[in-house]
Amino acid sequence: ILIAVLRLVVVNAMKHSIWTTSTVAATVPIAMMIGIYMTYLRPGWIIEASLLGLVLIMLAVVGGRYTGELWFGNWFNLDAPQLAVWIIGYGFLASVLPIWLLLAPRDYLSAFIKIGTIAALAIGIVVLHPATLMPALTRFTDGSGPVFGGKVFPFAFITVACGAISGFHSLIASGTTPKMLQDERDARMVGYGCMLMESFVAIMALIGAVMLEPGVYFAINSPAGVIGGGAAACAKISSWGFPLSLQAMNHLAATMGETSLFSRTGGAPSLAVAMARIFAGSLGGGAVIAVWYHFAIMFEALFILSTLDAGTRVARFMLQDLLGNLWKPLGNSSSYPNILVTSALVVAAWGYFLYFGTIDPLGGINSLWPLFGIANQMLATIALCVATSAMIRQRKARYAWVTLAPLSWLFAVTMTASFEKIMSGAANVGFLAHAALLKAELARPAVGAARAAEITRLIWNDRIDAAMTAIFIFVVWVILADSVRVWAQLLLGAQDHAASEEEAAA
Repeated sequence: ILIAVLRLVVVNAMKHSIWTTSTVAATVPIAMMIGIYMTYLRPGWIIEASLLGLVLIMLAVVGGRYTGELWFGNWFNLDAPQLAVWIIGYGFLASVLPIWLLLAPRDYLSAFIKIGTIAALAIGIVVLHPATLMPALTRFTDGSGPVFGGKVFPFAFITVACGAISGFHSLIASGTTPKMLQDERDARMVGYGCMLMESFVAIMALIGAVMLEPGVYFAINSPAGVIGGGAAACAKISSWGFPLSLQAMNHLAATMGETSLFSRTGGAPSLAVAMARIFAGSLGGGAVIAVWYHFAIMFEALFILSTLDAGTRVARFMLQDLLGNLWKPLGNSSSYPNILVTSALVVAAWGYFLYFGTIDPLGGINSLWPLFGIANQMLATIALCVATSAMIRQRKARYAWVTLAPLSWLFAVTMTASFEKIMSGAANVGFLAHAALLKAELARPAVGAARAAEITRLIWNDRIDAAMTAIFIFVVWVILADSVRVWAQLLLGAQDHAASEEEAAA
């Protein structure tokens, strides 16, 4: 679900945008060229290779403006389901190709571009000091918002997910990062540095969001199933007290080099608009604002796609480990048939949620993002349980409050949000309440065939989401209960303490 929702953000940014899609697609052969360059032509010259890759990517961004004028330009004019299929295919290939060919060079490019871009954005914000246009509180603090339903507690704490605490990072830090460290002494800098950078990106994203006119923000981030499109969307948003005209939105889209910016849910396009305004205000002005917009989309897509590569591989390793307990040969991570089969299973799992998110009339993000937040915080809860157990095993129980305090808060937030998503009687919050509302609509004789098919799909999605949330609740309770059992045994002396860090981690 984590991987699927991040992919959905990319899809919503790329759909029906030839410039964006061609630019992001160009990063794949560029990364592979850099992989070959670092492996065979100039081994060890990482900075040099990364700078070469950056130059090629900038050329792809600038050249993407003209892709639509070429004979093959329409190949990149894809709708959301078509993009989902291509990304699913890419995800499978990326997970089975050698790491040096795509994953490593893409990560190098992503890291340098991400750090450099966010640092430049922060400097631009300080220099330009843009006005904050979004009010501190809006009418939607009551939980009736068009982007996400639910009150500030607990939903603010699962909406701002990775930027606050990232359970996904715990998987990467335990499964992938150790294999890439040259020196164990770098682990703390890399581990803490990555999380701090993630939080810094979140702060920049929040600043970007409040820089936008409220009407523009809601037009970009509200699903078409909620606000409609064109003039109807503008009228709906204006009725909320945020004036917006169709002419203003059309002008904004044209300025950014797009045909439309309505209902580009997921946050990436709205952040890109804010970033483009900041960068254009510092370098180039309005003449290059469209280039900056597509650079921002490429920057976001690049580091999101790198999580696809790493996340799929980590999930594959976990699946192989699990299957190896059932039949030992299935756990052989060196067997290429095993790699192909387990990669296909993992990609099919997140690909299902991605594809159905693209055909969801509510835009997918509206219903899947809360599930994403719950899953992410659930992983963080499990990681904090493991960390607490490791400290107690090493006779460092006096420091356990360091992990127990955030663990208690995360558990309370995750459980509250999970129960509300299942049990709430408000249709804009509870999955089952929304399914019941749709079922009542389906029973009306006036419902047409197209709408009936749409409602049936939405009901199925709601029930799947409710079932997944229930599974998350069960998993968290099992892990926490078992952790408490182990802590009690260790503290009461019924279980031996660990003699080393390695034994504690085991």
